[in-house]
Amino acid sequence: MNDVNHKNHAIKMSDVLRAPADETSDVAIRVQDLELFYGNARALHGVSIDIPRNRITAFIGPSGCGKSTLLRCFNRMNDLVDICRIEGKVLLDDKNIYDRDVNVALLRRRVGMVFQKPNPFPKSIYENVAYGLRIMGINDKKTLNEAVEKSLHGAALWDEVKDRLNENGMSLSGGQQQRLVIARAIALEPEVLLLDEPCSALDPIATAKIEELLYELKDRYTIVIVTHNMQQAARLSDFTAFMHMGYLIELADTNTFFTNPKSERTSDYITGRFG
Repeated sequence: MNDVNHKNHAIKMSDVLRAPADETSDVAIRVQDLELFYGNARALHGVSIDIPRNRITAFIGPSGCGKSTLLRCFNRMNDLVDICRIEGKVLLDDKNIYDRDVNVALLRRRVGMVFQKPNPFPKSIYENVAYGLRIMGINDKKTLNEAVEKSLHGAALWDEVKDRLNENGMSLSGGQQQRLVIARAIALEPEVLLLDEPCSALDPIATAKIEELLYELKDRYTIVIVTHNMQQAARLSDFTAFMHMGYLIELADTNTFFTNPKSERTSDYITGRFG
């Protein structure tokens, strides 16, 4: 790969540290030499990363660095962009999710996603959670009731809405809506949960509830979160990855990442010298 020039922040291959998150961990997703192009513009440069199972991995970096683009590769959301082209591999249980024979609908059931802005459907709280199950053809009332209650419990929302299940999901507060969306995602019992800046539109109290929820959910799910908030990454994640200009610069356990980064570029970012 050629060096990339961007003002005073040229990235050289010597800057890029591609160590796996933890060689002893069970790996949920393994990314190998991933390149992503929008037309002729390359947005990801040879990214290789292991995402440990049942841990929280946070992606941080300045706006436009590629962290959300990488996240969307894990459940092929970038397929929705006509000019997008991908090279390299994303392995889920040793199967490349970009192989031609992969059922994308089933993939997105295994790898759920929660977006930056809460996006409940204009349906009842109950039907928001049951929606994915109905799409799968599950309409048995007892099964749906049990799944909805279990998912709302899992999203720490049941006690707040158990007497309001027929109310419109959009009537909830922003923090409650985001937890409702998480309940909708986990109703499908995914293996991996992707979250793209899920707290950026929330107040500190709602943010704290989401963080507490995610910490509890990691016992059942592998969680990958994109965040602009370095304090959130430090509080919440087990591993932190720093991206810049489409490169994965450094990945380490979170304590080491923030106290003893290996890359000078990482150190400059987390100490505010650029970003």
